[in-house]
Amino acid sequence: QFTEEKLGQAEKTELDAHLENLLSKAECTKQWTEKIMKQTEVLLQPNPNARIEELFYEKLDRKAPSRMNNPELLGQYMIDAGNEFGPGTAYGNALIKCGETQKQIGTADRELIQTSAINFLTPLRNFIEGDYKTITKERKLLQNKRLDLDAAKTRLKKAKVAEARAASEQEVRITQSEFDRQAEITRLLLEGISSTHAHHLRCLNDFVEAQMTYYAQCYKYMLDLQKQLGSFPSTFLSNNNQSSSAPVHSVSTPSVLASASAPLPSVSNSVVTSGISELKSSSGSRKARVLYDYDAANSSELSLLADEVITVYSIPGMDSDWLMGERGNQKGKVPITYLELLN
Repeated sequence: QFTEEKLGQAEKTELDAHLENLLSKAECTKQWTEKIMKQTEVLLQPNPNARIEELFYEKLDRKAPSRMNNPELLGQYMIDAGNEFGPGTAYGNALIKCGETQKQIGTADRELIQTSAINFLTPLRNFIEGDYKTITKERKLLQNKRLDLDAAKTRLKKAKVAEARAASEQEVRITQSEFDRQAEITRLLLEGISSTHAHHLRCLNDFVEAQMTYYAQCYKYMLDLQKQLGSFPSTFLSNNNQSSSAPVHSVSTPSVLASASAPLPSVSNSVVTSGISELKSSSGSRKARVLYDYDAANSSELSLLADEVITVYSIPGMDSDWLMGERGNQKGKVPITYLELLN
């Protein structure tokens, strides 16, 4: 029957339009789910050899050996180099601080990969290896039932003797019933694709939240690192005790999402710079809103909470990256990059 259909020598029972649409939707869902899943794996782990190794250990149901990721490895090199050059030197100290931050980013990267694998990749893989395989199996069974039905219809057309015709009619009734039953089973399975889309939407939200957490952590780590590097003198002594005239330029940082639910407004660099300059050149004070939480490094600094409003002012001889902040009876130094001056 299948061969004759391919040669155009036999009629074929067509599926109803609704079932055909469901089959097309399922196939489309499978193809795009595979592409998204594979590209997400590439995003989270760019090294193809590492991905193959992880897959190998997963098939063996064994835990892959723990290795440093790229940020952690870079961080370790920086720390080792800093200790070699001397923690007491400006460059050595800066390398150590940068290395520690890179290691923090590496840890955040591990958390992103782990969270994304559980909340996003695993549900997508379960659909490909579970639900869609079941759909494929039932779809093949439906194809076989249809071939049986059409073969019975062909025999009925060729039957000339009354007894043979009666037997063929009985065979057609039975195969038609089996085909209709299998078509209904397949339809019910295919209609579950809509529920799959809803589930994958929730998983996608979890993936986006994991990314936002990761990037917010990275931004905070780099902001803290910039503050530490900015506290160094503008002119360093090199490791050979020769004077270096290369100043360290402070980099203006835009505001970002401090959390998934509390977006912070972006602040124009020119507005911030002009406001700070005016404040430093005057003896007055200004109100400022705190953009991010800040833990004081010592007793001369003031700890801050995001979104609180404090009073800030400048005192002669103060580092250009800092202002004095007051909250009630508490006062201390606060980093400018954590503040938004209010009108």
